Amino acid sequence: MIRIISTLLAFALATSPAMAQQTPSVVLEGDVKLEKTVEASGAKKTVLEDPKVVVPGDKLLFSTRYANKGSQSVDNFVVTNPVPQAVRVADDSASALQVSVDGGKAYGLLASLTVKDAAGAARAARAEDITHIRWTVPAIAPGGSGTVEYHAIVR
Repeated sequence: MIRIISTLLAFALATSPAMAQQTPSVVLEGDVKLEKTVEASGAKKTVLEDPKVVVPGDKLLFSTRYANKGSQSVDNFVVTNPVPQAVRVADDSASALQVSVDGGKAYGLLASLTVKDAAGAARAARAEDITHIRWTVPAIAPGGSGTVEYHAIVR
C-alpha cells in the first residue's frame, strides 16, 4: 500500500502542473489528501490528512492550486489532470466535471460520453472510465489564485 500512495503523490505533485496549459505567469502546485471521517464529541466530521498508507476504498482529494504571478490577467486558463490508474473518480465529483474517457482526446460531461465494452458495443461511460479531468478558469487576475479539485477512490 505504501507503493500506491508514493505513486499517487509523485503523480499528483509532478505531472499535474506539467499537464496544464503552458503559461509562464501561472504557477501550479498539486496535492493529495486522504479524507477520513472522525467522531469528536459525539459528532462525525470529515478531516483531510496527508496520506501515509492508503487501502482500496479510501477516499482521496486531488487538488491543483493555481496562482497568477504575472502583471497581466490570464484568460481561459486550462488545467488538465490525468487520473492515476490506482484510483477511480468518485461519483460525487464525476457528474459536474469536464472529463475524458479516451486518454485525453475528447472531453465532455460524463453523462454525454460513451466507451466500448469488451465486445465492442458502445455503453454509457461511468466514473471508473475517466482518464483525464479538465478545468477552464475563465480569468485569473494578477496576484489571483484558486484551486481545482476532484475526489477519487483507491481501487
